Amino acid sequence: MAARSPPTRRSAPRPRTARRSCAPSPADVHALVVHGGAGIASGAAKAQQRACALALECGWKILAGGGSALDSVVAAVELMEDEPTLNAGYGSCLTEDGTVELDAAVMDGCERRAGAVALVRRLRHPVRAARLLLEEGRHVFLAGEAVETFAAARGMPLVDSATLVTPARRDAWAARQRAADASVGEAASIDATLSEAADERDPGEDGAGTVGAVAFDVGCHVAAATSTGGISGKRAGRIGDSPIIGAGTLADDRAGAVSATGDGEAIIRATVASVALEILRSGVGPERAAEVALAELTRVGGTGGLIVVDRFGRVAAAHTTPRMTWASRCA
Repeated sequence: MAARSPPTRRSAPRPRTARRSCAPSPADVHALVVHGGAGIASGAAKAQQRACALALECGWKILAGGGSALDSVVAAVELMEDEPTLNAGYGSCLTEDGTVELDAAVMDGCERRAGAVALVRRLRHPVRAARLLLEEGRHVFLAGEAVETFAAARGMPLVDSATLVTPARRDAWAARQRAADASVGEAASIDATLSEAADERDPGEDGAGTVGAVAFDVGCHVAAATSTGGISGKRAGRIGDSPIIGAGTLADDRAGAVSATGDGEAIIRATVASVALEILRSGVGPERAAEVALAELTRVGGTGGLIVVDRFGRVAAAHTTPRMTWASRCA
């Protein structure tokens, strides 16, 4: 009787990766990577790539002038929070109620100081509020009105949340509402309709456009920052991976820095940033670290991408989505 061959396993799709390396330790080395989100629709790719290029230039000027990795990533992300084609700050996705709720985090790898904010409605630059929280050092994470009170007391202007909504986002929200209303007559609840729409969403509309940056400065310090409006049609109060230290954002001078983007719930469950940093800490390069982290994300059923810089200034970007906008420079 002939022996049976064991069944073959289908392997997960290999992440799309790219890498640029810098020399390992000279004092004049610095590196910066920025991303504009995973899963970008083809129609938005050019505009978002231009936004990434501008953010890279902004952050690079700081590094090239001897500035810190922390200053560089915050400046780069702030610029992207002003770009209407990206899902952060002005132009963020809307909740099922038609409002913005913004999340952001920043982390300094030198002393592993961090600041994170969530459910922000009246700040154009939530990453700046996260930076203020990091600098104060009393708490790591604030949410909701407490963030706005904290930031306003330190000079940040509060804005009408309606000014953070672009016409394109408002139109997309209205279309979702019309689809939900049409389904009510078919015995489907609005919640169920919105949930189904989220599952089948165009990746260029929802979640995509989350922004982030990682940097390595002349002092051999690293930093990471991430900012997002979340996913379209999310429940009010939902917090994604971006402000979660160890999931969407992480930095440690002994290993490197990571900013992630994509399926937020899955990124949290897979602790994507932590996985990548553990691989870096073992001495493996950033390209492999990104691949391993995305394999964990795939294992829990998620898709997304991340940018990585290691403690030597080597950088990588990888994604399992069809596209991810990003840009890098090192010297």
